[in-house]
Amino acid sequence: MKKHFIYTLILLSFFFTKTLKAQESVDQIGAWYMYFYNKTFKDGQWGVQGDVQYRNWNFGGDLEQLLIRSGITFKPKNTQIKFTLGYGNITSGTIGSSVTTSGEHRIYQEALYPVKFGNRIYTNHRFRYEQRLVENQDLRTRYRYNLFINVPLNKKTLEKKTIYLALYNEIFINGQREVGNATTVELFDRNRAYVAIGYVIKNGLRVQIGLMNQTTNSQGKNQLQVSLHHKF
Repeated sequence: MKKHFIYTLILLSFFFTKTLKAQESVDQIGAWYMYFYNKTFKDGQWGVQGDVQYRNWNFGGDLEQLLIRSGITFKPKNTQIKFTLGYGNITSGTIGSSVTTSGEHRIYQEALYPVKFGNRIYTNHRFRYEQRLVENQDLRTRYRYNLFINVPLNKKTLEKKTIYLALYNEIFINGQREVGNATTVELFDRNRAYVAIGYVIKNGLRVQIGLMNQTTNSQGKNQLQVSLHHKF
């Protein structure tokens, strides 16, 4: 347990440090509005999960991405780990007045492993592998690792009427650099660091509002994030 706790603290140290060289900033704050759902079937092993995200370059109206994603989940008996096989459809827009969009089909596999420290610190480790069919590109892959941390503030558990601190940091690594049409990408794709305040409306329903900083090799941008998390 002590080793896991030290490991988590080390990962947290990367949340808001700038490890990349100087970057071009996108001045305007964007906004992402998101709904996440998670349903477990009666046998307790199988289920579905997914999300719908409306992402804007600004606070609304300038489409960055519309992402619709869903998957089948499986949790082996006597374990905490959960596996997912899923599919996502993504429509990406262009910043500014242009209405040009591009499409992407995405298949993904992931493993989610929760670890709790003491009575108040809830963490989740998510490992995701993606196969991406981006419009006008060759098939490409990407690896993602996300550390989620939730800390109740006014209670010891994430029960009804709990206010909590929500953090995450996610790193994205491309599986290859050549993506077709004489186009190359960096192995490092992006990093997302997030801090938010959450509220448990009732068991299985939470809302969060926070700020996420997304960093690539060329730029960094802040995003307001409003999300509803539904487990039923």
